[in-house]
Amino acid sequence: MGIEVHRMSVPADERTVVDGIPVTTVPRTILDLAAVATMREVERAFNEAEVQQLTDRLSIPDLLDRYPGRRGTAVLRGMLGDGAALCGVTRNDFEERFVSFVDANRLPRPRLNADLAAGGRFFNVDCLWEEAKLVVELDGRQVHGTRRAFEADRERDRLLQADGWRVVRITWRQLDAETGVAADLKRLLER
Repeated sequence: MGIEVHRMSVPADERTVVDGIPVTTVPRTILDLAAVATMREVERAFNEAEVQQLTDRLSIPDLLDRYPGRRGTAVLRGMLGDGAALCGVTRNDFEERFVSFVDANRLPRPRLNADLAAGGRFFNVDCLWEEAKLVVELDGRQVHGTRRAFEADRERDRLLQADGWRVVRITWRQLDAETGVAADLKRLLER
């Protein structure tokens, strides 16, 4: 895989300089990315820009008005028009894999890394379907295999369940082997 060079004239308000290097602004970069990347990759870049508060006086909606028929604009229009599509920021490869799994199985998108109150405490849960009162925790052995994590996970599950939430724990291997996870989630979301 090499470097592919593209040359074109970019308006001044779509350019900036970072550490002495001329680059396109974040909104322009996302517009360019939308033309060549998957929707999930564009969504992840969009979310990351939001988390890092990378703003610019020229917004993505401004660029969509400026380039209405440009390749990738449909993807961005869809994302901006569908708040559910921007479901939160993934923190690791497992969460990214789960979002792809959800999309591939046509399940509704959960909120990712969502804050939830239960038992008088606040927890950050991996995946949340609020309407269905369903929480999915994505458990990797490295993080959840310690004695401390084991105890904390069980306490969190107990407090969430006591407040009416259903908690499901899924491992990478279960997700990768497709051991009925999609069918189980569909049934849980229908309840």
